[in-house]
Order: sequence, then C-alpha cells, then structure tokens
Amino acid sequence: MNVEFTVNGACHSVDVEPRRTLADALREDIGLTGTHLGCEHGVCGACTVLVDGEPVRACLMFAVQAEGSSVTTVEGMAGADGTPHPLQKAFCDHHGLQCGFCTPGMLMSALDLLHRETNPSRERIRAELSGNICRCTGYVGIVDAVEAAAQEMNTAG
Repeated sequence: MNVEFTVNGACHSVDVEPRRTLADALREDIGLTGTHLGCEHGVCGACTVLVDGEPVRACLMFAVQAEGSSVTTVEGMAGADGTPHPLQKAFCDHHGLQCGFCTPGMLMSALDLLHRETNPSRERIRAELSGNICRCTGYVGIVDAVEAAAQEMNTAG
C-alpha cells in the first residue's frame, strides 16, 4: 500500500505492507533511525514519536494508520540550522542520558509534556515519563533536564 504522510515537515510517500509498523517505515523506508526499537511490545517507550502532536508508540502503530498525518521524530526536534532544541541541550547539560538508547523516546514524551504544561512539577514529570524505561540513569538527570528545559523555554518565549 502507498502511504503518504509528513515527517518532520517533509512529505513522504512509501510503499508498505499493511502490517508494517510506523517504526519500521521511519527507520527502514525513510532512513530516520532515531526512533529506537527496544521491546517491540509498546512497553519500553524507546519508539515514541508524535503523530499529529500526540505521543504514539511507533512499534504498535501500523504505517498505514499514519496516512495523512504529521509525524515528529527526535530528528525533527532540532532547529533548521541544526541547533539543538532546549530539551536536547538540557539532557546533555544535566546528564539525562547515558547509553542513549531510551533518549529519543524520552525526549519525545518530555516534549509532549512541555507542549501541554509550561511548568510541570518534578512529580508530574516523573508520572509523564513513567512509560519510558531507562536502565542506566536512575531518572534523576532526566527529571532535572526536563525541569531545566521548561524553565529555559518559559524564559525564552
């Protein structure tokens, strides 16, 4: 089946088998490998992307379901000139990543939160990111990063 959707602002048309996941289409057909596949059961959150502004586990969504949608992946967070998004910078500055495997999904989930809430509490950040599993950091740096990015984004604009 031919599926047309927008990914990070660019229109894409891909031929996919009806049962091909959005994660596989993004990684293998479009070449955006930032969407990671951890468990392929929707449990770990590494494959989280935004579809029409809503967080989605790309390993559980079929590519055909994205027809006509706008998809944002971790590659779409940086500015057009490659400048890291404040959230990406905060993850680096506050040691919110170690091995980096969970980071794309964690960033996308945090971005969704910050789009909805400009000043989330640490408790709220933890609750929102509870569906994203990190086996390395212990989450303190991640929560610090999201909190710092919220402050940065609030003062910037």
